[in-house]
This record gives sequence, structure tokens and C-alpha cells, in this order.
Amino acid sequence: MLRKSLPMMIALSGLILSSTMTFAAPAIEVLGQDYVFPNKIEGLPAKLSDFKGLEINSFMTTDGVKLSYWEAGQGRPLIFIPGWSANGAEYINVMYLLSQKYHVYVIDPRNQGLSQNVEYGTRIARFGADLNEFIEHLGVEKVDLCGWSMGASVVWSYIDLFGTDTIRKAVFIDEPISIYTHADWSEQERQQAGGMTTSAERMIAAFGGAPTNDQIVDMNAMRRYMEQGSPAFQNSEAFAQTFIKSDPKFMSLVLFDHAMNDWRDVVRHKIDVPTAIFTGENSNNVPSQKWMQSVIPGAELHVYSAQDQGDHFLAFKNPTKFTADLASFLER
Repeated sequence: MLRKSLPMMIALSGLILSSTMTFAAPAIEVLGQDYVFPNKIEGLPAKLSDFKGLEINSFMTTDGVKLSYWEAGQGRPLIFIPGWSANGAEYINVMYLLSQKYHVYVIDPRNQGLSQNVEYGTRIARFGADLNEFIEHLGVEKVDLCGWSMGASVVWSYIDLFGTDTIRKAVFIDEPISIYTHADWSEQERQQAGGMTTSAERMIAAFGGAPTNDQIVDMNAMRRYMEQGSPAFQNSEAFAQTFIKSDPKFMSLVLFDHAMNDWRDVVRHKIDVPTAIFTGENSNNVPSQKWMQSVIPGAELHVYSAQDQGDHFLAFKNPTKFTADLASFLER
């Protein structure tokens, strides 16, 4: 699902990272300074330097794009793939909690976060290939994958292209299985697929600030983003906005392809590993997530209540519950 409007991205962006910054180094060195989070929360870092062992590294794809990734912890590898416009900085609390048990990675997709901006390869299939090359770069035989929002589509693309041999367990967070609503669908089919727009072009325009309504584009996720009542979410968003400036021009290049992919065949036929699905009462994606659970053998579904911050941003609004539930699934 789409995450923020382009004007919002511009308005909320912080400083542009210097081109002289080095990578493969502690995050505090790459970012150039420490950071004090706005809210003090028991069990979460009060400042960036409290997160010992957090690194920001990079690798080069076969088509010549430098992709950055955030890394911390030891143990079994766990890779997070962010949604559209998102980046590893927003996973700061999730990484902090999980790195005590796992070797946690968050990859910044091309044209997002600290990764390189390019005008090519802006298709979900290429993002899936990037994920494959990242796993090869790490040199690991098996990984746990967790895709949130568009990141789930990237995992579905990876599975479609490369299969599940390298995946130990898969986790998907609140992503429609087909963003585009086909004109000949029944309402039941639309809900099962999660269709949220009848026009990819008008959807992209809406996320660029053009006037719209919920019959053209489901704007619920954007409204939920604006409701930053969670102190943990305030911390991770403030941290990301201080240090990350993604260019809306480059980020937008993938949106049409992202909107038009229909992943129902992959979800129904190609996911043969233990799977967990997360969504919430305040997300309009619940019907599609229930359908996904029904067609993936043995899949489990977590529907967070409104009190538990159950919406599109549940992992960041309630990182303590999410990471506990995720670890429980991974250990079963």
C-alpha cells in the first residue's frame, strides 16, 4: 500500500545526507551525530548511541545500483523489506528489540532511504531481484523474510521469480494482494484482493496531493499515518525525518507498476513455507489478509485491536507487541 503523499515527504524530510558519508560503519558514524529521541520509553533506546552494534552497510547490485542496509545483532538472519517511501531508520525500535535475539537486516530499496537514486529498474520484479542479490550478498542459506506494505509485494515477486528454497519463514504486514480494482470484479473479489483504486494514474496523483475521494483511492492508510498518537511511532518517524531525505521524483517511478500487479496466483499457489500475516482493526485490508490466510496452508493471522494500534503502521506504533508476536512465530 502507498504510504505518504509526496508533498508530505518533502515537508517532513530532514537534512540531506552528505555525499562524503562512508558506509559499512556504525550508524552513528554514517549519520554523523548522535540523536536523542523525543519520548523516553522503557525498553527502547533513549538516544541513537544506546543502540550498540547498529551498522549501516551497502552492496552493489548486478545492474550497478548501490543499495544500503541497516544491520544489528547476532543469530538467525531476519530480513525486513520496507514499504513504499520507507527505510531502515523507521525500523529503529523494531531492530533494537529483535537484535537481542536475531541478526536483523533492513534493506533500503532502490530510490528509498540511503540507497542510490536511479531511473531504471523501477519495477517490483527488479526489487525482487534486488532482494535475491542481497541474500546472495549476505551468503546465508536460509532467511526469515518480513515484508511490510509494498515490501510484501517485493517478497511475493521474489517467491515468484526464485521460489522459497532460501526462505525459512515468511511474514507479511497489511498489504493488498492487488491494489488495482478490476472493473469486472464482484465486491467480494475486490475485498479478497484488497483493491483500493480504480485508476493507478489517479492514485499516483492523489498521493502527489491531487484532490481525490475514497471511491477513487482508499486514503485510510494516509489518515492513519497522520494519527501519530503512539510515542514509539513518534520516535521512529522523527528519527527518520531527521536523517533521511528520499527524493519523491525517484520514489514515484515504481508506483504504477506496484499498483498494477495482481499477486493472487503467487499467494494461492507458490507460498509453501510457514507464514504469518499481520493486520489490524483500523486497516481496510483485513478481508484480503483473511483471504490470504485461507489459501496459504497453515498460515496464521494476527488482527490487532484498535487499542493495540492495529492499523497499517502497527509494527512501528506498537513495536513491543509486534516484535514479541513475531519472535513467537519465528520460534515455533
